[in-house]
Order: sequence, then structure tokens, then C-alpha cells
Amino acid sequence: MHVDAQVTLTASDPQLVDGFRWAKRQALAYVFTGDPVGDWYEAALPGRAAFCMRDVAHQSGGAQVLGLRRHTHNMLRKFAAAIAASRDWCSYWEIDRHDRPCPIDYTDDSDFWYNLPANFDLLACAYREYLWTGDRRYLDDPVFRAFYARTVGEYIQTWDKDGDGIPEAYPAYGRRGIASYNEAIARPLMGGDLIAAQFGAFRAYAAILDATGDPARAAQMRTQAARLRALYESKWWDERTARFASFRRHDGTFASGYPGITNFFPLYMGLIGDPRKMRAALAAAAQSRTQLNVEDRSYLPLIFFRYGLHDLAYAELKTQMDPGYARRQYPEVSYAAIDSIAAGLMGLDPDATNRTVTTCAGLTAQTGWVELDHVPIFDNRIRVRHLQPRTTSFANLSGPPLRWRAAFAGPVEELLIDGARCVPMQGADAQGQTCAWVELTLGAQTEHTVTALNHGIHHDRFY
Repeated sequence: MHVDAQVTLTASDPQLVDGFRWAKRQALAYVFTGDPVGDWYEAALPGRAAFCMRDVAHQSGGAQVLGLRRHTHNMLRKFAAAIAASRDWCSYWEIDRHDRPCPIDYTDDSDFWYNLPANFDLLACAYREYLWTGDRRYLDDPVFRAFYARTVGEYIQTWDKDGDGIPEAYPAYGRRGIASYNEAIARPLMGGDLIAAQFGAFRAYAAILDATGDPARAAQMRTQAARLRALYESKWWDERTARFASFRRHDGTFASGYPGITNFFPLYMGLIGDPRKMRAALAAAAQSRTQLNVEDRSYLPLIFFRYGLHDLAYAELKTQMDPGYARRQYPEVSYAAIDSIAAGLMGLDPDATNRTVTTCAGLTAQTGWVELDHVPIFDNRIRVRHLQPRTTSFANLSGPPLRWRAAFAGPVEELLIDGARCVPMQGADAQGQTCAWVELTLGAQTEHTVTALNHGIHHDRFY
């Protein structure tokens, strides 16, 4: 096995450094090549020698940072190519190293395990891979294009029996069509995570259509996404308890409680737009986090970082990397930790459509400084260093010129760019949080440093 995992982390917090080293070592131990399936990494229960759709979609971010884009592309394309009318436009839930549907989950096309959010989750993941890599195969390959179109078309039409535009599941389906990723609850009509995944797929496909010259169809997808958001924020919200329902029963009623992914996946996919309801969902996730299994819990550090809960995110990240954390050897834990450090703590947010990399630090009082070096983005290698209180350095170590958007949380009146004063742009990030930024172009082997001159670090802004 040869993997070009050059990425390294140094920081003022030795626990963070140790945790990153463990996560990198553990994640790379699950990487394989030379099997009939091609390049792949373990993304399922250890010992199955397989990868499943949900785990791959979640692990892909960490895999990209580790230099595994070739592996991820192969795995995603395997799933995309497997979509078939004989399986009601499902793919294979899990594929093993022998390039076959994993026998424990698949008997034949009439009897197999399938969680219905999976097609949508995979579509959103494929677009994220494009944003990080710039690999146009995710936009142009006929296999992917057919998967996207059928996922938002025939797949929904086949599984939506009541005509509301959302797939649902019925008891007679058994394991062949489960309307949630949560496998511990009684089979619901649909889970909140299914709506969130479909929302994420609509938004991703809209962006893909824009990038491939179909703005009219893209607008339709955004309209469908907006409809799902309005539905979720109205019908799934309980004003009496000030929280969202977890799933919908077959009699049409809603079940509350907090069975994990059904409630936090709307945050992960950006489904919730109402700030008050967003804060309530974040509070519920924070309060219930220790009750979750390691698979569900591995999503939380990145979610907390995204929504400005930096202290909570950092504590949760370090807990999950701690040697005493139960089942931390599960592949998803190490991959998600790498992702949470890169996209959360370091705030890396690449956009291949305009070759721009945004950074926005998620530092806490425990991290005086942190540097992530030799990160593969587009066809470049970059280095990012955050320093308290409000300084970020960005280097384009190799590759063509790219744009750096140096962003800082909260209103900022003035920035220093390599010592020269400038007035930043002001606005909001994808989660609606106030931020300021400046954009710079960096050629190869170029580095700039930007400092925010006013306002302290904004921790846990949603609390």
C-alpha cells in the first residue's frame, strides 16, 4: 500500500497533537489496495473487509485530508454504478473487498438491507468531494450523472407512496427500505435524517446542475430544498417542548425524544434555517451527546465547530481521540476526527468552482496555536496556522495559484495583511453567523498572514 499522507499537525496542546497522530495512524491502518474492488478503506464494522454507504459518505472528509481521494472516488463510483431498477433504484448498501455486495446485507435484489437516506447522502458527499478536489469526474462522468438524476427522480418516485415527494417505509418492507439511519428504533414511516439527507441532495444537485450548464433545473432543485426546509421547520417542530420530532410514525403522528442521528443530521446537512430552532437543536445535541453510540457521536465535533460552539466541539473531539474512549478503533471515529480538525478546528472550506479556500479558526483557550501542514486541496498542497488571539497564516506550498478567503468570526472593523491595514468585507457564513473576511491570491510557494485587530474570540456563540 502506498498512500501519500503528508499531512501533519503541530500545536500548543500536546493532547491534540497526540490525538491527531493516533487518528492518522489508525485511519491509514484501514487503507487497502490490490484487491478486486480496487483502492478502498474500511468503512463498516471492522472485520467485514467492506465499506458501506453511510460510513463512506461520513469518512470521506477525513480521507481527503489523508490523501485518499483516489480511494474515495473508486468507492463512490462503485455505489453510483450499482444503482438499478431491479432494486427500486437502490445501490448496494455495503460492498466488500471482493467487489461484491456484502453477503451479510444482501441475498438478492428482492432481499437486502438498505437505509433510504443513503442515496441522498452519497449525492451530497460526491459534490463535497468535487469542492475539495476539483475532480470534474464528479460532474461529468455519465455514471455519476445517472446516479444523481435517478436519485432525485426515479428513486423518490418509487419510494414515495403517499405522493408528498418524500420516500417513506412500511413494515412489509422489512430491511429492504428503512426510512432512517437509526436502526435501534422501531421502523418509522420516516426519520428526520431522511428529510435532511434529501435536502442536502437537492442543494448539492442544484450546484452540480449550475456547474454543468442547467440553471433552470438547478432552480427547481433549490425550490424543492426550500420546500423541505419549510416542511421540517413547521410540521416537525413542537412549540410546546421547543424541539424537533425525531421521526414520524405510520399513523401520521410524530415521536419526540432524541435517538441520535434523526435529530442532529438536520444540523449536519444545514436543513434548519430558523436561528431559534437551530439553537434548540444544538442544545439538544449537546445535552444528549454522551448517550449516543460512537458512530453517531463521531458527527458531533464537526457540527459543533460549524455552529460556533468551539469549546464544546474541542472537548468532544479530544474525548473521542482519548485512549480510554470505548470503541475508538471503529474506523469512522479516526476519520471523523481528522475531518473535525481540518474542517472544524482549522475551518477549512474549499470551493473548487472558483479555486477558493476559506479559513475560519475554531480555536479555544486550550489552543494557543495550531498548524496543519501539507493538506491536499484541489491540485495544491497548503499550510494553515492559527495563532491566538486572531491571526491566521496561509501558504500555497505547491500547485497553481488559488484564492484564500481569510475569515474571522464576529464583526471585525480592521485587518492587517502582512502588516498593512485594510477594511474587511462583512457578512454571514453558511450557518448565519456574522463574520468578516478578505480575499487574497497566492501563487506557488507564497504565504500571507492576516490578523483581526478588534474583538475577542467568539466561543460558543449559539449559547
